[in-house]
Amino acid sequence: MFRTGIGYDVHPFLEDRPLVLGGVTIPHTRGLKGHSDADVLCHAIADAILGALGLPDIGFYFPPSDPTIEGICSLKILEKTASLVAEHKYQINNVDASLIAEAPRVMKFAPAMKEKIAQALGIQSNQVGIKATTNERLGFVGREEGIAAMAVACLGEA
Repeated sequence: MFRTGIGYDVHPFLEDRPLVLGGVTIPHTRGLKGHSDADVLCHAIADAILGALGLPDIGFYFPPSDPTIEGICSLKILEKTASLVAEHKYQINNVDASLIAEAPRVMKFAPAMKEKIAQALGIQSNQVGIKATTNERLGFVGREEGIAAMAVACLGEA
């Protein structure tokens, strides 16, 4: 049996904070605002996997009201998500994600992102797809107010 889930996340930009995407610090003038490191890519992937399992989203497992996880690396969120996959007797077949941002250009960092995400999920990097696109200057992403990410995950019985 296969299960598929989708995930979406968005965070606004914030001055004086590093930009972390896919577990990789990206050179940019601003980072993203959030309770964790605000890694929209990891968050969308985690939500896609949790959705495939029929579980609540990452806010249930990592609530923004919990001060003990403030600033947590989102790769830890992926590790917890992978442990839930194993507990439910599934395995991750693949994940595919798209970053949506006008800036910065991120595809040169995609190989490193794939490695970090794969390691956190306990899969091979060729099971992780990462793409990037702009929003053609439309909406909050187009006005460079933040970054969004979408992801799909496919799970199979272990």
